[in-house]
Amino acid sequence: MISNPTSGKRENYLNWNDFFMATAFLVAKRSKDPVSQVGACIVNQDKKIVATGYNGMPLGCSDDEFPWGKKTSNKLDSKYFYVCHAEMNAVMNKNSADVKNCTIYVGLFPCNECAKIIIQSGIKEVVYMSDKHAHKKETVAAKRMFDSAGIKYWQYIPTDEKVVIDFSEINWNEQRQVPETPQKMSQQD
Repeated sequence: MISNPTSGKRENYLNWNDFFMATAFLVAKRSKDPVSQVGACIVNQDKKIVATGYNGMPLGCSDDEFPWGKKTSNKLDSKYFYVCHAEMNAVMNKNSADVKNCTIYVGLFPCNECAKIIIQSGIKEVVYMSDKHAHKKETVAAKRMFDSAGIKYWQYIPTDEKVVIDFSEINWNEQRQVPETPQKMSQQD
């Protein structure tokens, strides 16, 4: 008989909504945008992550050559014509055939352009953290389209203010072994 040192399961684990929103926030850490780092996490009906994305430049467009500024006299010198939003990148990065009937978790309420992508991709639910742009025409238009298309959207309220990722929770330094360097094999022709 195997004895179990605990009398039950751990109590302080993340619920699904906290986990998926935390994933969106972690993905946002990849963004090079100096002002707004936004991440998105798409989840299927089986609670499996099928895509993530963050705001950044399109593939092949250098993060160093294109502008990151917002307030410029020439719109061509601002980020708005170039940056791909997290929602677009998540839909494009999907690791499944489609994202039909999925839920997208995102830090900011989607703009009108991302709303169109969400609707066209078949996503049925939007879970967002912040609606700080609710007054903007782009957000009003996004909500109109979601309402018309029957897309459910709701604001996520976290269970806890912080989710901490502490790499020292598992003492990997003591477990890490330096791999042996493989011997170079000579090529024989």
